[in-house]
Amino acid sequence: MITAPAGIAFRPLVIPKSMDAPEAADFAEMVRVRNIVYRQISGRDDNDITADELLPFYQPDEYELRFVWTVVKDDAVVGRIGIDIPLEGDSKALYWLIELQREVWGQGIGSAAYEFVEQVAREHGRTVLESWAKHPEASGPRLDPPTGFGSIPLDHAARFYLSKGYTLEQVERFSALDLSTSRDTVDRLLAEATEAAQGYRVVEWFAPTPPEWADGYAQMKARMSTDAPSAGLDMPEETWDAARIAKHDEQYTASQRVIHVTAAQHIASGQLCAFNELVIGKDRTGVTHQEDTLVLKEHRGHRLGLLVKCAGLVAWRDIAPDSPRVITYNAEENRPMLSINEAIGFTPVSYEGAWKKVLDD
Repeated sequence: MITAPAGIAFRPLVIPKSMDAPEAADFAEMVRVRNIVYRQISGRDDNDITADELLPFYQPDEYELRFVWTVVKDDAVVGRIGIDIPLEGDSKALYWLIELQREVWGQGIGSAAYEFVEQVAREHGRTVLESWAKHPEASGPRLDPPTGFGSIPLDHAARFYLSKGYTLEQVERFSALDLSTSRDTVDRLLAEATEAAQGYRVVEWFAPTPPEWADGYAQMKARMSTDAPSAGLDMPEETWDAARIAKHDEQYTASQRVIHVTAAQHIASGQLCAFNELVIGKDRTGVTHQEDTLVLKEHRGHRLGLLVKCAGLVAWRDIAPDSPRVITYNAEENRPMLSINEAIGFTPVSYEGAWKKVLDD
């Protein structure tokens, strides 16, 4: 039994079916506090989202279990605990987050919440615990991951993970592209990539994915779990098919977020072999998120990553002409993808650490 500090409660959050449901107010409050926490950490509003946009991504599915608790102090929500348990393969992984408003740091809440995380992990037979945290740039001592790529400051979050027995496995770079100044560079690089990608053509679509692309898109999404750099993390191989693509697309369409997929097709075989996703929320003047990008290993060396990224950015000018910038995350050891981003004009903003602990059986 976990004992929270006096005046603190961890309350299970009921996920509403819609924002019209009676319990939707609790979900909306969780999202409001989530946005505050991210702004406090980064000093930016890039990760802000409205409750009705986030809700579709919290609906249950057959691929993972998701649990959320709000952290309540004196009847006010001051943070949240989140746990995701993948249900595919034989993975023993559990992914978690603890997010607290800065004004309640140092009161023992985070440590009590973490005890709760480990308790849930053991109840579900999970022994590999993994978590990601933002680490804004700061002076002072730093930590290096075993990959040898990147580093993070030894900050409040890092000290917390280390105190709980975690190791830093990977560093991800958070980068941004100024869309107002990148047009000429993108046009030039697209021309170069098109010339280098002889035998391939660009195809693109919005969710819901057209039937002719669903199987190929599913194959590429599955390969994200095996081909993207994951350092020493336990990342289960995911199974994707047309039905899962439909579920994925429904989350975006239900949230009124726009997702535009730009892919490269091998003309001779018809295979889709590279893709890039750009996403924006209901506010089309907001920040654009570059989500998954992948080139299948067997098709690398033809500048397809540059091709799909630049073609997507050109199309984006008509889709969200008032969006000021694109943000994205990449593993620091993923030098080929970082090189593409740097050539386009992405610049580093901050870093994120991927942390891991293995529990005793």
